[in-house]
Amino acid sequence: MESLAVRYFYEVAQKGSLSAASESLHVAVSAISRQISTLEQDLGSALFQRSARGMVLTEAGELLLRHVRRATLEDQAVRESIAALREAGHSVLRIACTQGLANDFLPSTLAHFERMHPDIRFRIWVDSARQATQRVETGEADVALTFSITPPPSTGSVKVLYARASPALAVMSQDHPLARHRRLDIRDLMPYPIALTDENTSTFKLYQLASNMVGTWVEPKIYSNYAAALHAYVRDSQAILFASYSSIFQQLKVNRLVAIPLKNPEMHARTMQVQVMRGRILPDVIEQFLSVTIRRMNEIVLEAPV
Repeated sequence: MESLAVRYFYEVAQKGSLSAASESLHVAVSAISRQISTLEQDLGSALFQRSARGMVLTEAGELLLRHVRRATLEDQAVRESIAALREAGHSVLRIACTQGLANDFLPSTLAHFERMHPDIRFRIWVDSARQATQRVETGEADVALTFSITPPPSTGSVKVLYARASPALAVMSQDHPLARHRRLDIRDLMPYPIALTDENTSTFKLYQLASNMVGTWVEPKIYSNYAAALHAYVRDSQAILFASYSSIFQQLKVNRLVAIPLKNPEMHARTMQVQVMRGRILPDVIEQFLSVTIRRMNEIVLEAPV
């Protein structure tokens, strides 16, 4: 469906208004509007709701936008594959992930994958779960690796290829008074300082929910959006942090830490997910990366304490 009208439609959908698309394309507003009107007539459906605040996609417009995004990405993948045949280009794998998976899991997986594909290049974003998903939805990222406390969506423009339970564990120094326990309750932690990630993380939300359920709240001694700072603080104190095994497994030995499961069901209420754009035909190199990633995730899940 590649045409001038579709190109103009895509730009208006991205920018949100005719004037912004006009500025970006260096084309008159009237010309863009005329092409979109023609496209709407051809399709027999309105693609935008026009208002003083801009152009808002209709349901038909959302459907077309998803198609155009997929087609654009697939066209780009074909071009990269042809360039690789000429040895004139390298594949770029674009990954959005949450911080927990960026600490250990993703870097080690990239190093492993790069040995199999020495010409691969990577572009990584570390985001909130919502932002990571949005990057896949818009085509900015090929893959999202996230922790989520909401069920995997069954519809929409993002498909969850993999989802496994990823509970938050209590992480502490090997010398901590609670370190020898097999399992703990959130109330067992009350006498000790808490180190917590910021309010936008799933870990914070799980801790908040578990605290509400038992009717107690220990104000964290330290908040941080930088996980390494929390690891070091817990290592050198009697503080406790919360993390999934997949986000902490390589740091346990290095920092002399232990990870203990919590009895509270609220601390188990999230999944580790691998997400891609629904309906997109993925290049072979991305399919291979997904296979390696999911296999490594399964291996780590089997190692985690329960």
